Amino acid sequence: MKEIKKIAAAENFSVISVGKLSELSEYVIELSPEVKIPGKVFGGATLQATGSEFSFQMFQPNTETGFLHTHKNHEELYFFLAGKGEFQVDGQVFPVEEGSIVRVASNGKRSVRNNRTASLVMLCVQYRGNTFTAEDATDGVILDEPVKW
Repeated sequence: MKEIKKIAAAENFSVISVGKLSELSEYVIELSPEVKIPGKVFGGATLQATGSEFSFQMFQPNTETGFLHTHKNHEELYFFLAGKGEFQVDGQVFPVEEGSIVRVASNGKRSVRNNRTASLVMLCVQYRGNTFTAEDATDGVILDEPVKW
């Protein structure tokens, strides 16, 4: 089974690598002895992220999540990086493909499937909903110092 590589870390940053997206199928997440999810890797804890979680997932042809799920507090953003498939929220099914982005509120009943012959690759970002404010939109600070490489 493939493992995340830790690249670098210091007080204000950490860097990891999950490897090539084409190799995501080498990861397996075990939620319980009965529930194993092939092609999925979570990275937030390894990266020491403090405000969100994220995962990459590769769906092989003609595979699916296999279950509906919701969250207690977290919204999710799904970024589709390769392939084509279908997404379902609250019984509504719609197509997704490379470049598609789906936001699902915490209570949305969601699932993904790859009903095609090529792999479907996605990045999912999970974060606490209803926390972003107008003040947050201007949180960035451009520093008056040169960039030195």
